[in-house]
Amino acid sequence: MAAQFTDENIQELKFRLEDAAIKCSERCLYQSAKWAAEMLDSILPISQYDTDPESPMDIADAPAIPPNPYLRTQDPAEAALEAQESYKYLLAKSYFDTREYDRCAAVFLPPTIPPVPLSTTSPNNPKSRESLTPQKGKSKASPYAGVKENSATRNPYPKLSQKALFLSLYAKYLAGEKRKDEETEMVLGPADGGTTANRELPDIARGLEGWLTERREKGQGESSQGWLEYLYGVILLKGRNEEEAKKWLMRSVHLNPFHWGAWQELNDLLASPEDVRPLKNDISDWMANFGQLKHVIDISPQNIMTLIFHVHCSQELYQATEETYHALSELETIFPTSAFLKTQRALLYYHSKDFEEASHIFTEILITSPHRLDSLDHYSNILYVMGARPQLAFVAQVATATDKFRPETCCVVGNYYSLKSEHEKAVMYFRRALTLDRNFLSAWTLMGHEYIEMKNTHAAIESYRRAVDVNRKDYRAWYGLGQAYEVLDMSFYALFYYQRAAALRPYDPKMWQAVGSCYAKMGRIEQSIKALKRALVAGSYYAEDTASNASGMPVASNRKILDPETLHQIATLYERLGDEDEAAAFMELTLQQETGQMPVEEESESSENENDDENDEQSAAGERSGRRRAGHGNSMASQNNEDDDTWHGTGVTATTSKARLWLARWSLRTGDLERADQLASELCQDGVEVEEAKALMRDVRARQEGDQS
Repeated sequence: MAAQFTDENIQELKFRLEDAAIKCSERCLYQSAKWAAEMLDSILPISQYDTDPESPMDIADAPAIPPNPYLRTQDPAEAALEAQESYKYLLAKSYFDTREYDRCAAVFLPPTIPPVPLSTTSPNNPKSRESLTPQKGKSKASPYAGVKENSATRNPYPKLSQKALFLSLYAKYLAGEKRKDEETEMVLGPADGGTTANRELPDIARGLEGWLTERREKGQGESSQGWLEYLYGVILLKGRNEEEAKKWLMRSVHLNPFHWGAWQELNDLLASPEDVRPLKNDISDWMANFGQLKHVIDISPQNIMTLIFHVHCSQELYQATEETYHALSELETIFPTSAFLKTQRALLYYHSKDFEEASHIFTEILITSPHRLDSLDHYSNILYVMGARPQLAFVAQVATATDKFRPETCCVVGNYYSLKSEHEKAVMYFRRALTLDRNFLSAWTLMGHEYIEMKNTHAAIESYRRAVDVNRKDYRAWYGLGQAYEVLDMSFYALFYYQRAAALRPYDPKMWQAVGSCYAKMGRIEQSIKALKRALVAGSYYAEDTASNASGMPVASNRKILDPETLHQIATLYERLGDEDEAAAFMELTLQQETGQMPVEEESESSENENDDENDEQSAAGERSGRRRAGHGNSMASQNNEDDDTWHGTGVTATTSKARLWLARWSLRTGDLERADQLASELCQDGVEVEEAKALMRDVRARQEGDQS
């Protein structure tokens, strides 16, 4: 894509981002404005700025900057309305900036004149109030879906510009959210849950539907700016009407493609990787069919947003594919200093368990922008996993010095106390983060982890539930729910949540090990074996050390071993099924992980697995490939002699010693006394299970003497 960009394309992209930053700021969408401004600044080389006050260059000598054609309102009727409302708009925006949302809305929608027709039923009527409560799982009959094709649905608002109407309704929405947070009081308190709702949502939804219906009937739909469509999509999302919300959010991003907030809301609609492709197809259909935008759709900068959206979705769904890294590299050639894109790359490394590289990128961002707190909670998670307590303490100090009342800062400090095993203090800071922002995902998940450490299982379950309500793609919360229910010995519930986590992270062996453990506790041995074999396959995607290819994608090293603990579990499960031959094969595999090498003869034998089920065949195939990879030391050495020097296994562990003891006893039972004696003597040298090994050696010697006599 970078090769296709010309100077005209770059200038067009700058104009678009400048327009988005200014218009988002005018409408008080500050996060989207900040994103657009940062992306705009990352395009411009530093050399273009002349910051030397002693510079002799005259201002008149500076090259002329062409005016931005997108800053002026294109529709003459809208431009006239905005000119008439300019003073009142300044007043309303000043109220918004001082967080006086009701006063802001009242500038254009006075409270003495109801902005929407009142319901014929009394607001105190329990039935009418009940109908305004959003219900989970009801996407078609949402209370915020409005009344379809009904003559009673009309535009209730006075004649206002789209700019003024958006600010007024957005202020009403935020006023309702503020009152909702006040009514819920303390985090995880009696009123903190789904019972408290934003009471402004139904009226805003009905009013917006009337306004949009009227414009559609008058044939003015194509002159919309996309802001009110975005707000309507957000309202529908709050009412769990996801299909309608997706339609209006897609319309918004095509009318106003550089509004990042609309793309983020679309991302929240994606619950799994399978949802990405239909959405991309829908976006392509919109591009092909939306008439007004045909003259700009083919412009390369226009497709930049879909590419950024693809990278962001892939990162959110843990899809660290080569395509994602290639797209990210292309974007970084256009936005070389973008902290947002660097953060996306760091998070992709984090999800790929390349913590060192992710930490390195975050460190560079912190050095370049020491006051940037965005995504700093993810950096603290990385440092926590790495056990880097001094670095985490430093990051906590930097964040606290910048703004101690930001949710990100509270999470960083909470992680620091968690690493010190001061779990009560950690919970206090995570609660503080949620007091500042009830939808801050990291705080809910991390607080659940702390409650698990404190043995407060029920509080942990509630924290994890709130986390998945905020973001269904958070596999850590699903996995945490499984852990909590497993502690309560509720294996059916635990299995369901572990399966949700495994669906989001199919290449994480930890997820499949948890699924297999649940199946084993439920007595479903065959399913447990399948899940544990999937864990072996998934484990082959992660290496002890990683490299990077040309696109920056981490590439797993060939020097891998299979997880001895998982192999031993599979062997014991086969023993429970009475299949001792298969159990012995997996015990041998467990033992071979000490050196990390496998004889070629055994590789061919272990590849003969018969599975009737299709999933089992895939698992066995993956397992066999993992075994072959472990046994190809000689062939790999011929390709790269350095691999032989660094090839190593786990060494002697408690698990491999258990496997050695089992194999020694099995060899004794099957009459292979020489093999049993060899394994028993090795056990004596290991220093593990020594007494059992000595007793076994006595049995072997007695059997040998009996055979000789």
